[in-house]
Amino acid sequence: MIESSTCSVDEMESDDYWLVTSSPVEPSTLALGSAAEPATAAEKLKHTPAFFDAPDVRVEQFEAVSKDGTRIPYFQISKPFRACGHMPTLLYGYGGFEIPLVPGYNPVSGVAWLEQGHAYVIANIRGGGEFGPRWHQAALKEHRHRAYEDFIAVAEDLVARRVTSPKYLGIMGGSNGGLLMGNMLTMRPDLFGAVVCQVPLLDMRRFNKLLAGASWMGEYGDPDKPEEWAFIRGFSPYHNLTRDADYPPILITTSTRDDRVHPGHARKMTARLLEFGKPVLSYENIEGGHGGAADNKQKAFMDALGWTFLARELTD
Repeated sequence: MIESSTCSVDEMESDDYWLVTSSPVEPSTLALGSAAEPATAAEKLKHTPAFFDAPDVRVEQFEAVSKDGTRIPYFQISKPFRACGHMPTLLYGYGGFEIPLVPGYNPVSGVAWLEQGHAYVIANIRGGGEFGPRWHQAALKEHRHRAYEDFIAVAEDLVARRVTSPKYLGIMGGSNGGLLMGNMLTMRPDLFGAVVCQVPLLDMRRFNKLLAGASWMGEYGDPDKPEEWAFIRGFSPYHNLTRDADYPPILITTSTRDDRVHPGHARKMTARLLEFGKPVLSYENIEGGHGGAADNKQKAFMDALGWTFLARELTD
């Protein structure tokens, strides 16, 4: 899987073009080519530094079948392995606002995860923008459950293929992806060994009253309308926690200065999990906005929290 973009050097005076490529195992590379010589490969000029060693890491694409029969593509990035169900695996997802997830070069996951021989998986669930507006619209409002069913299908396919098993399967997501993580916790706690839930929406009864929440009612619905709260409640993790369920360990992170998703979501979810005696860790950075960090040092710390938590919970 190679991600690429092109632009003309001078659209009026030249047939030359710039080509930028990257992949999960290759950093961004700049090349110069000519449309007048299409059979000639573009000349590589420079590339950004490589931050991790991945000579045998490969990128493969698979499909899982969701509950309604829809085929859900996902990318698996890992070294060759024996299918025994013991591979520590991180499954990442978002599934909202027509935002596509494509595998690109990620130095942090490379150093923290791939170099250790673990698997990193990206799920292209409905709600995202990978396949155009219809893919996004398929998981709006009362159809939101499809995004969660898609993510579960990918997780189950990883287990069925014996890449991993629930004990070794972790998940991560932020913002709308944090809502996804909250729903995975409450809907299928048996399927995952650890959850990293970043700057999340979790209380869907009040999301439209907090910060930018009112602008997201086109995505989720209006909880102040009884007929819409009836389906929204089904994907409101805060309201679906139960005292009797066995939940996997979860790390919830947020920022006091988040100006998009109120930190109250993370605080309330943490408090309820603690009240129920469940395994939860929480960290709230006092700066950083919705990104959760104000500078590179804080970003490195937040990343280290997540990856260290996953390594501790998912490796023997």
